[in-house]
Amino acid sequence: MEPAGFAGGEICEWDRFMKRFFFLLFLCLPLLLLLSGCAETEASRECFAMDTVMQLRAYGPQAAAVLDAAEQEIYRLEGLLSCQDPEAELTRCNAGSEAVSEETAALIQTALDLSAATGGAYDPTLYPLTLAWGFSGGQYRVPDEAELSALRTQTGAEHVQVDGCRVRLDAGTQLDLGGIAKGYTAGRVRKILQDAGVRAAIVSLGGNVAAIGKKPGGGDWIVGLQDPQDPGSYFGTVAVSGACVVTSGGYQRYFEQDGVRYHHILDPKTGRPAASGLQSVSVVSQDDTLADALSTALFVMGLDAGAALYRAGDLAFEAVFMTDDGSIWITPGLAGQYQSDRPYQVLQP
Repeated sequence: MEPAGFAGGEICEWDRFMKRFFFLLFLCLPLLLLLSGCAETEASRECFAMDTVMQLRAYGPQAAAVLDAAEQEIYRLEGLLSCQDPEAELTRCNAGSEAVSEETAALIQTALDLSAATGGAYDPTLYPLTLAWGFSGGQYRVPDEAELSALRTQTGAEHVQVDGCRVRLDAGTQLDLGGIAKGYTAGRVRKILQDAGVRAAIVSLGGNVAAIGKKPGGGDWIVGLQDPQDPGSYFGTVAVSGACVVTSGGYQRYFEQDGVRYHHILDPKTGRPAASGLQSVSVVSQDDTLADALSTALFVMGLDAGAALYRAGDLAFEAVFMTDDGSIWITPGLAGQYQSDRPYQVLQP
């Protein structure tokens, strides 16, 4: 019996139409699933660690879950490398305990190697001086020359010996890995994201910005370089993919006493805030830890010595320097990546 309201020919045509529809749907289903899997999933996180706000943004499969793991890694490393947490390995090392994990020992050795590579301009043993100035703890003061001279006898890489998982410090010497801790952390976060299949991400850990791949849809990530005279604006930008940008400057942390500004980047030779003629240095590299150390070292060294280190070619980096008079200098490798409305000069290779 035919259903009411339908003629037999119409039913046959409808059956054939539905069969074709489901047949085509069956053929196209794998493609539809593939296309839906290719859609970029965006997730972001913001946390506070290592005395700074950290922001993570990732695109790719399971981006949210991967950022959860990255955030936990940040907290883990903070607990490992802090100078103030009494339970941190570095704090215990400074208190006389020689036994550390393999990871901490390796990072301390990296710090010593970077100190040697920069002629001591980056020095991981300045914690006694940092304490004296009050930059760790917030009890700001200006130490006199006698105190600084005495403390300088306790600083220097020669006062640290790493033997396997044992670290021995000479009397009075204390380590502070703050000059590379955020860089090392950024590198670890990048690895976690990449291992999980994240194809595009941008990570900002204070003054450290690290990029994975290119932006969704293509194109480099554009990183703004903060203007030391107006920290709410940028004096230029650098385009990067698969690299990091780390900036150090005297405008980031400082205090004033009797009309004089004292910033937190100390010169190991004097024990005082570095006076190298620079307002800021931004380093671009594929090595996050190297970039972190170099941003401090180049700020201490100044433009001429920093340019000489670049020309030596022993370390893979590019840099943007801003001098005290506002002049901007970039290394040759950034000629196609750096953009600014202000005039700038390219260092001779």
